[in-house]
Amino acid sequence: MLGISINHVFSQKSFAASLQLPYPLLSDYPDGKTIHAYGVGYHEGQAKRLYARQAFFLIDKEGIVRGFWGQRPPNPDEVWAPDPPFSSKAILDLARKIVRRS
Repeated sequence: MLGISINHVFSQKSFAASLQLPYPLLSDYPDGKTIHAYGVGYHEGQAKRLYARQAFFLIDKEGIVRGFWGQRPPNPDEVWAPDPPFSSKAILDLARKIVRRS
């Protein structure tokens, strides 16, 4: 599991340490390339500052997006990830199978 945000790497380290997270937090600062690639970035305010919608992607070892949970942008065509075709239980079962194969 990885966490990615547009925050600077220094704030990521501090945030992760304060919560004692068992997974790494990665910084997509300053360009937001990952945020844009996954279609969850947006600009707001006069300065058009880049933000990211909260989202969770389940990606298998082959790089295929198997599920998406989060806020869709106004134009759903901007997001290439499919809506999850299954319930939370099925997603957890799939995640366990993927982890067992590693």
